[in-house]
Amino acid sequence: MTKWGEKPYHSLDYMLRERFGEKVYKVTLNGGMSCPNRDGKIGTRGCIFCSAGGSGDFAADAALSITDQIESQISILSQKRPIHKYIAYFQAYTNTYGDPDRLLSCYEEALSSPEVAGISIATRPDCLSDIILEGLNRLRLRYPDRFIWIELGLQSIHDHTAARIRRGYPTSVFYDAAAKLHARRLPFIVHLILGLPGENRLDLLESIRAVNQVQPFGVKLQLLHILRGTDLALLYESGKLPVLTQEEYLDLLISCITALSPNICLHRITGDGPRKLLIAPQWSLAKRNVLNRLHALMKQRNLRQGDKIEK
Repeated sequence: MTKWGEKPYHSLDYMLRERFGEKVYKVTLNGGMSCPNRDGKIGTRGCIFCSAGGSGDFAADAALSITDQIESQISILSQKRPIHKYIAYFQAYTNTYGDPDRLLSCYEEALSSPEVAGISIATRPDCLSDIILEGLNRLRLRYPDRFIWIELGLQSIHDHTAARIRRGYPTSVFYDAAAKLHARRLPFIVHLILGLPGENRLDLLESIRAVNQVQPFGVKLQLLHILRGTDLALLYESGKLPVLTQEEYLDLLISCITALSPNICLHRITGDGPRKLLIAPQWSLAKRNVLNRLHALMKQRNLRQGDKIEK
């Protein structure tokens, strides 16, 4: 039986150690991108949960070059521990949306850094043009020793939820994007949120089953955070949005993990809400406690990733 580094699930940390022979850390970048859900192409207010930083609240200073952003974060991280390899994470806003030449130049600048083992590009399924995809494919062939993956913000497979959270594209677009990425052998991961307004356990498990069928190489399972300055915060403060307790979240999370194919790598199982912006749930700030409790519960219940996958 695969041990996955003694965890009951196939974690990103385990996968990277297996590939590179050591622990790999992320440096989060801000390429000064925009988003069609903010610049008026689709909308101007963004998704209801997205902060003013475009989900890049931990990213580096966009005023710096990509190289300087990487070097500044490596300088900080390397003071705490010996690190030799990093994943450069284009996190803020939509990182395949904009001038293709500039975007591809940013990716290559990151890939050319000697400490960077690969890049992760956060984007929307409706922002993957053929020009960008072909450019990424060329970079994949040019840097065979580096890892390039795309992160698709799906959140939910359900179009009624997509409308409620103001996602801005139908789920059919996600399936089209996944097919294009598979065709070019570009690895991708899928981002899902637990605790979205109006969704229940069955809705969430339908999203998990859909992800299994699409067969990405990874998935992020994110707790819904209520952040200051978002429309979600207004909904919460009006008393119209309950938030999950830690035990409720862990119960849902275990349902997701056990229903997820063991071939899919778990890149995230809780998420970090910026302390200065987080309204609720406050228990999520103690991330280590959440992870320890998850591992303890799965051990008590003798459960592992994929144990309850639908055949």
